[in-house]
Order: sequence, then structure tokens, then C-alpha cells
Amino acid sequence: MNDVYLDSPPLTEEQRAVVEQPWDARVLVTAGAGAGKTHTLVRRLDALCDHENQEEALEASEILVLTFSRAAARELRERIVRHGDRARRVRAQTFDAWAYGVLSRAHPDGDWKGAGFDERITAAAHAVEKGALEIGDAAPPAHVVIDEVQDLLGARRELVETLLDRYQDSCGFTVVGDAAQSVYGFQIADPRERADEINRFFDWLRCSYPDDLVELRLTGNFRATTPEARVALAHGPRLQQLTDPEEAGTLYEELRELLLEPVNAMGDLDDEFTLAGLRDSTDTCAILTRDNGEALVVSELLHAHDVEHRLRRPLEERPVPHWVAELLRRTEATGLTEDRFRSLLTEISLPFRPDVSVLWTTLRRVARGPGRNVIDLDRLRRAVADGRFPDEAADPETARIVVSTVHRAKGLEFDRVIVLTPPAVAELRKRHKGELDLPAEARALYVAMTRARHDLYYMAPPELPQFRRTGKQGGGRRYIGGWRSYDRFGIVVEAGDVCRDDPPNHDGDAVATQAYLLEHVGAGQPVVLRKRHDLPMGESQSPPYALTHEGREIGEVSRRFREELYQVQKVNRTWEPWWPDEIHGPRIDTLETVTGSTAAGANVGLGDRGVWIVPRITGVGRFRRADNDEEQGA
Repeated sequence: MNDVYLDSPPLTEEQRAVVEQPWDARVLVTAGAGAGKTHTLVRRLDALCDHENQEEALEASEILVLTFSRAAARELRERIVRHGDRARRVRAQTFDAWAYGVLSRAHPDGDWKGAGFDERITAAAHAVEKGALEIGDAAPPAHVVIDEVQDLLGARRELVETLLDRYQDSCGFTVVGDAAQSVYGFQIADPRERADEINRFFDWLRCSYPDDLVELRLTGNFRATTPEARVALAHGPRLQQLTDPEEAGTLYEELRELLLEPVNAMGDLDDEFTLAGLRDSTDTCAILTRDNGEALVVSELLHAHDVEHRLRRPLEERPVPHWVAELLRRTEATGLTEDRFRSLLTEISLPFRPDVSVLWTTLRRVARGPGRNVIDLDRLRRAVADGRFPDEAADPETARIVVSTVHRAKGLEFDRVIVLTPPAVAELRKRHKGELDLPAEARALYVAMTRARHDLYYMAPPELPQFRRTGKQGGGRRYIGGWRSYDRFGIVVEAGDVCRDDPPNHDGDAVATQAYLLEHVGAGQPVVLRKRHDLPMGESQSPPYALTHEGREIGEVSRRFREELYQVQKVNRTWEPWWPDEIHGPRIDTLETVTGSTAAGANVGLGDRGVWIVPRITGVGRFRRADNDEEQGA
């Protein structure tokens, strides 16, 4: 056995059957929770690149690996680096990043950065159908690898079907999924369309390749090490074909009863014993919630009790790490050698220790300079501006304690998992009336209960404020309302709420503000939005609000925030909006690199590259008067 595999678990017979399929095979792998999918895929990629043992081995550039999230892409990449041998140059990409690359090649003059996710995916499917992968010296993939294919719904499903259909005579594939963990159906609004999408990709594969589709199964479990952590696994096979609402309700209640065993009970988040256990434990822990409202409130409570944690952001958010701006601003050179790159990186404060060799290789791929080992800094800046910064180079969302919705935690695992007590079916029916998707509820509960390695607990959900949304269809900004239609007590802040057009500029000194952000502002710290004056910035906007950290200004809210705060406060046509003096409760998510005009940066002393750092915020903001701590309502 090659030395690279000495610390890697040996393959089971089931896994070996997947790994040893020829490069042109069409392989569908059904794999349950914790079945070693990532480990199997790494070894599969290595086998595809094995020039010694395979007559027609592939080059890394001939293999397309698609994932649903940056976290999944990063994990696969890190596993390849640790345990791969010949596949070290294989690149894993998110669907969005790959689609953006396809569109940039097919329509280089298009403004794809401003397009929505589904719009980019749909446009990429059309481009693939018309031959975008054959433009210039480009070549279509010889083998496609995709994990979590049960979540290929709508536009993403159509993109993959288009790709495989166009190159069906020259392209093999290895796709892995588990219908029991299909939890993204909620993204399709129409209930009938949603029901049609479940298992649709599996059916398409079987119909499209009736004679040569190789179906294999991974039935083991390498995650759960205790009876408590394994308690839900036996329900996986039933969930894979689940469509009947009545059967789904029965299965949901069975899972719920298994979770709510007295031995799994944990105290509330205001219980000091529970809080001490969270603070003192060295195990990784996830607190999993049904929706983002619960996640926001749980995070608030943990912050109030000084429990360090990270609130997991939506999968589609892709902030560029702050060190990229510093890297670009700390040199006037047009290119960087690897030695100079390493030297500059040591001067920048980083939230984690990256593998600098992997980071260098990743950045050189997206911004290759004129020399063999040079990064072109203008190309790197354009990659940031165009939304093409590589997923593998993003900062990982690392923390010992994570607060997350079940959907955002799918594919992850933790030593300890705490699930907020799921409501009974009767309560679900009361809440959702005619829109209840019981099969989806059962699958989501199964996913939550199968994230644990050792300990599985449940905890009563916290009391939630009255979250509402603006807009006739309820698709706008979330805010805190009350029982009266005109009550307004707060607003949920989001990525993009801090202005990026100009650098943060406290007392006219943008350079000092950048230094302050780097030295004093970190994830999880509280910030306050403070009204500058009472004059609205436009006909349908609020007044401007400064973002302050410990009393110091570190940014200003964006135009989008002002417009959506106006929508929140404009209760009806005749209602005169009022503006809170301060908004308390938001927290720093991260510091991110943004791009703007070169003049905007140069005019304030930040160089002529047009890059700077801004804070990204998250959380629930509550309206207050500036002269007291009372919450301010309508």
C-alpha cells in the first residue's frame, strides 16, 4: 500500500467496488449517513488518475468535481491533500463557481456577478448545451463526480442532466446520494413541482442509462460510535422512497420519540449547568434548529451568556477573506513570487493556520502570472471583483460550537449534536395549515439526528419574537413585529447591509479604520447601527446609519439596507415611517475583502488597487432610543 494511505481507513468491499470502476463507467452510488462517502470519493479520484494500474488513466484537468457548498469543496480538497496521491491536482468546485466559469467563457462580456443564483445556473445549462465547454482550447470533462445528488433540484438538476446528456458518448460519471437526506425541496415553492422533483434525478439516470448504469450501495456507518448516535439510522431505507404524507407523519413521530427519550434531555439555554457544559467541553458541538429564526435567537442567547460559537451562514454566501485585501495593498508589485507571498502572509493576522502551499497553488491557478511561479495581482483583484475567488481559498467556518439550521449542517458531523425539540405532527399541521410537507419534515429530522459521532441530545426551543417579512408574498426583509399589524420592534440584518462602495472612514482616516478593523474587530463581537440624522437618503429610503464598534465608526449601512428598512417602517400608504435612533443586537460575522473604484481607494490613502476590508454583520437588530435601553416600538 502506498504510504499516503497508511493513516487512511482501509476500503470495505462495498467501497472498493466503487473505487475500481473504470473511468468511463456510469456509476450511481447510494450511501447512507456516515457511510464514508468522502473517503470513497477521494480514493475513487486517485484511482481515476492512476496511470500505473489503468490503461486509460485521466489527467486531473479531465475530471470535474461539483459540490453544493464551499465547506464540502474544502473538505474534499483537504482529504485529497491528506490521503490522495495521484489526484492532488483535482479541483472540487461549487455549482455556482463552475457555472460562473462556464458563463465567463461563453459570454465574457456578460454581467454575471449581478445575476441571481438560479439565473446563472440556468444560463450555464444553455451555454453547455450550445457547446461552451468546447470553446477555444477548452475540453469537456471525461469524468464527472458529484456528491449529494439527492439535492439536485430544479435548475441544478437541469444543468447536470444537460452536461451528461451532451457528452454521454465520451463522459463517465460517479454520482453519490441518499434520497433519505433530500431536504432542499422547500426551495421549490409549488407543492406539486416539489413532489415531482423528489428522486427525479435518480429516475432520470435509470431511464437515460437503462443498460449500463452501475448501481452500488454503501451500507456501513463510520460516523456514529454510540447507540445514541445510531438511533435513527435504521429509518434511512424507509425514508429513501417516502412520498405518502400519512406514512411520513408516522415515520416522523417514530423519529421524534427516539430523540425525546429522557436520557437525551438537556437543560434550557438559561440553565447554568447546561451553559457550563457548553463552555467547558472540548468536543465539537452543533445546536441544530428548524429555521434561521431559531438559529438567530439561539445565537443571541449564547452570546448573552458568553458562550463562544459561530452562527453558520447560508450556503450561497461566499465572502472573500480579509487577508486578500491586505495582500494586495501591501505591495505595489504587479506579481508575487511564492517566497514573497509567504513573507507577506506572515505579516497578516489570520483567524486560522492555512496550508500555505495549497493556498499558493489555488491562487496561482486563478491568477497565473507571466512566470511559472508568479501570481498576477491584477488578475487576482479581477477574480475578487468578478466573484471568481476560488472556494478552496476561502476562510473555513471553524468553531468548536456551531449554531446552524439542519439544512446548513447537512454533510457535516460533530462529536455532540443538540436538536431543538421538534414539534409534534399535530402542531406542525396547525402551524403550516395546507402547506405542510411531512416527507420533508421527516427527512430533515433524520438528517439532524444523524450528524452526531457520540452524543445526541434535545433541548427546548427558545421563545421567539414575532418574525415577519415585508412584501405581499412575504419574500422581503425579515423584521420583528407584534400582534398589532403596525408593531415594529427590530430587523434581521444580512450580508450586504454594510456599504461596499467606499472604504470605512472614521474621522476622515480610512487607513486607521482598516488598521482598527484588523486589530480590534472579530467574529461574534457586538455592533450598533446609529442614526446619523433624521433626513432620509431618498424617497424610499431611511436616513443613513453608521455601523459602530465600541463607539467607533467602522462602516455605514448600504443603500439596500436603507431601502428595506423603509419597507419595514412604511406600514401602509398613509403611514409616516419613523426611524429608530439606534439598532442594537447585530454581531460581526467576518471581515471580508471587497472591491470598488480605484479612485475611491486612492483618494483616502488605500492605494490604487481599489480593494479594502469591510465588516459583514449578522443577527437580529432591535430598535432603541439613544438615551436609554428601552426597546423602541411603533
